[in-house]
Amino acid sequence: MLTVIGEGLVDVVQRSSGVQAHVGGSPLNVAVGLARLDHPVQFLGRYGRDAYGEALAAHLKSSSVLLPLAPDDLPTSVATALVDDAGAATYTFDLAWQLPGVGARLPFLLQGTTLLHTGSIATMLAPGAAEVLAAVERAHPSATISFDPNCRPSIIPDVDYARGQAEKFVALADVVKASDEDLEWLYPGADPLDSARRWLALGGSEGPAMVVVTRGGEGPWGINAAGVAQFAAPRVLVADTVGAGDSFMAALLSAVVDLGLDGAQNRQALRELPADSLRDLLAHASRAAAVTVSRAGANPPTRAELAQMELGEAAPATTEGQP
Repeated sequence: MLTVIGEGLVDVVQRSSGVQAHVGGSPLNVAVGLARLDHPVQFLGRYGRDAYGEALAAHLKSSSVLLPLAPDDLPTSVATALVDDAGAATYTFDLAWQLPGVGARLPFLLQGTTLLHTGSIATMLAPGAAEVLAAVERAHPSATISFDPNCRPSIIPDVDYARGQAEKFVALADVVKASDEDLEWLYPGADPLDSARRWLALGGSEGPAMVVVTRGGEGPWGINAAGVAQFAAPRVLVADTVGAGDSFMAALLSAVVDLGLDGAQNRQALRELPADSLRDLLAHASRAAAVTVSRAGANPPTRAELAQMELGEAAPATTEGQP
């Protein structure tokens, strides 16, 4: 069983032409992405007893994501975008992030979990962030841990606090993914790739096995003990980029699981992954993101769709020397 813990929310887009609502949230999108790639996955996140909460639960269940937590009495979290006629958007957030009563149930909820993923608002926003860290610490002795900061400066504007929170999770994680924009915000003035190199060293021998940086159209770059690797982003007609990073994350983790490298017992083998294999992971994840950007919304591919993309895509890839 794979476990994703984090926020789910509803994105409400208000235009002069009308209002549209879509289920979202970075961890939730990753859970859906993993399920569509045929992995058994459960989502641990809160939602309310309201219409938005019902939509969130239905969205997860439609992709066969298990939802072991019942709704609570707080409203479902909402991100509202007000878009003017020129296309400019202003955002407001109504977020509640906590997991009441989950702490005592963690041993049961995490039983059999071989990989736990978290990130974004869930790892930054109190009081739930402390509960997420406790879940990661509990899962670490038996499960692969993955983390994506997916920074939201409009919600967590204190960069020093955000940096400290991110580094706590990086030090416990085996697989870390961040965008170049995340790293530029967390470490102003530093080259994002240098920041990724520093993250690889966090936690010492118990720190990350790999750190991957997504760079939009430039394609991803990754580093591990064997060296660095990169992959040229597949060229597709872009509908929008919503959910692309989450699809990338899900496919990256899917590839790790497909290699049989999930679970703490495989931690050393994951650390010893050759740079060529890291490149292959980047390629697989890039193609998943390419499928997502080719269609509207956070709509990650199924395994069959990704296989079709891989058959038709032959983008060049390169590996470089030691870090």
